[in-house]
Amino acid sequence: MKIRYKILILFTVLTVSIILLMATFAYLLTNRYSFEDFYKRLEIRAYIAARAAFTKDKAYSQIRAEHLERLPHEQEYFLKADSTLKIPADNKLLTSPSLKNLPASFYREVLAAGKATYRHEDTFYEGVRYVNENTPYIVIVSARNDYGSQYLADLRKVLLLCLAIAAVGVVSAGLFFSRYILQPVREITSQVKNIRAHNLHLRLNDPNSGDEMSELAQTFNNMLDRLETAFETQNNFVSNASHELGTPLTAIIGEAELALNKQRPEDEYRQSLQVILHEADRLEHITKSLLNLAQTGFDGKRQQFEKIRTDELIFSVKNTIDRINPDNKVEIDYTMLPEDEDKLFIKGNAQLLQLALSNIVQNACKYSDNRPAYIALAATDKSNVIIIKDNGIGIPAQDLPFIYEPFFRASNTSRYKGYGIGLPLARNIIRLHGGNMVVNSQQDEGTEIRITLPTSAE
Repeated sequence: MKIRYKILILFTVLTVSIILLMATFAYLLTNRYSFEDFYKRLEIRAYIAARAAFTKDKAYSQIRAEHLERLPHEQEYFLKADSTLKIPADNKLLTSPSLKNLPASFYREVLAAGKATYRHEDTFYEGVRYVNENTPYIVIVSARNDYGSQYLADLRKVLLLCLAIAAVGVVSAGLFFSRYILQPVREITSQVKNIRAHNLHLRLNDPNSGDEMSELAQTFNNMLDRLETAFETQNNFVSNASHELGTPLTAIIGEAELALNKQRPEDEYRQSLQVILHEADRLEHITKSLLNLAQTGFDGKRQQFEKIRTDELIFSVKNTIDRINPDNKVEIDYTMLPEDEDKLFIKGNAQLLQLALSNIVQNACKYSDNRPAYIALAATDKSNVIIIKDNGIGIPAQDLPFIYEPFFRASNTSRYKGYGIGLPLARNIIRLHGGNMVVNSQQDEGTEIRITLPTSAE
């Protein structure tokens, strides 16, 4: 079922239910008031009838004749009680058709409380106790409330009619407003249907109304931005990967074909095998880097994290660099280390973090031609900050937006060996640990990379 109709049904049921409750309450209140008012009128008539009958005062008879409208089927009854305040059982009025429906409790209540009411079908009874010359009497007036019944019947019809009109009005208003409110959703749906893989540059129209529809359009546009970037990155990745993998494969195939072309001396075969081995090593390095890059793109649930001290991690990275490049001039800055060693703990995968930091430090050494490079560590209650700085060739400003694309290499790095995977791999690892990495670089001045990792809460 469409949301429009769900809203309409909910709105209609809720509104009609409220109106129905209000109408029912009004009807019951009116019904109660009508009965109470009619009993009050019967009570007044009972006292007037008693005074007119026992005092023989013509004024009461005149009031009855001139000012009291006779009620439908109005009847008056006078029952004499004995000294024990009981109605003699042989009283013939008790067996009259009009009074035989009255229960004995009605008479007892009149004598005990002074008055009582009773209803039998459409006939209402009001009884009062009246004492004349020390003799108690029960005066009963009965009548039918035809006017009240008709009034209540008319009220029911009016309320039902109003309820029906209100229901129609609510449905009509609900249809209009649900269509009006959901119009932006229909427009967004229509625009989304036109977006395909070949036109991800299209965006939804943002009404800038500040409401949920505007927020939805903005969120969807942001998602389209990420999708477009992901598609472009994927295309570039496939293109660059094909090129990077194809180059050593072409060299291997070409060298093998050249060696097999004719009989050659042993030295030439050895030289061809050295070329093939070199290109195979290069191919293996690229495939391992691609595998690491793909694995670090997974979420953290696939990784086993443990508590790690960042200062020990940096020392381990320095030892690794010393083995790979003994001529390096990497220095560690200890001046910003905190007094509280507990702040140096983070949660993560030590091997992955060492891989990320080693790649960055190796780049610092390589692109600065082994000039001095610096590693600094600072820590707070919330985060550990690792700063790696070199005085190398830097990155041109126009290349900075693309440094995280796999296989991308800056325009000034052609004389240096590399594959353009180190920085994307490092950023993936840092993100996997809930951190972030910021690169600041000036061409011919050097590069500074700031890595922030959350401090372990335990």
